[in-house]
Amino acid sequence: MGTFSIWHWAIVLLLIGVPVFFAVRSAAKPSQNPEALVGFGGWLMLLAIGQTLSPLRTIADFANSADGYRQLMTLPNGPLAVYGEVALNLAFLALQLVVLVSMLRRSRRFPQLFLLQCLAIPVVFVLDTIWTSSVLGVPVNQVLAGDALVAPLASFVGVGIWAAYVYKSVRVRNTFTRTNVSAQIASAS
Repeated sequence: MGTFSIWHWAIVLLLIGVPVFFAVRSAAKPSQNPEALVGFGGWLMLLAIGQTLSPLRTIADFANSADGYRQLMTLPNGPLAVYGEVALNLAFLALQLVVLVSMLRRSRRFPQLFLLQCLAIPVVFVLDTIWTSSVLGVPVNQVLAGDALVAPLASFVGVGIWAAYVYKSVRVRNTFTRTNVSAQIASAS
């Protein structure tokens, strides 16, 4: 592990770990009036900003991958590898949008959907790696060359810590109470 890698991890830990640590810690503190903790305030506001920006980051990743996709298209089975990766990423983007809408609607299902999104990060990464490796007929270690593991691992760790916050926070529990419309109609009849 080189010096740059150590500094890289230190920066990731500081930028993600420290704020999230304080978010989880503050969520565990009892409030004088827990019922007053409702809405997108406090640490939940940071989570809401991150969730709102996450589909945009995924779209930006698509744009940044365009040159790599063009290079892959020239290889045997390259188009199949590209189409598979694009399909996986589009499915993940759709999940991010569903989670975002559930958050904005203050749906009771948001915490579960957020956890599903957290778990989807490594699943999509592993499926993409296996797909690319098998379709192109190259060893997995060639697909994972360089710092290919850094971004997904940092993302998974950061989002995992936010998932812990979502399940411990009184504000989250008080904010996400709306049931879906069909359940409200069924209970009204």
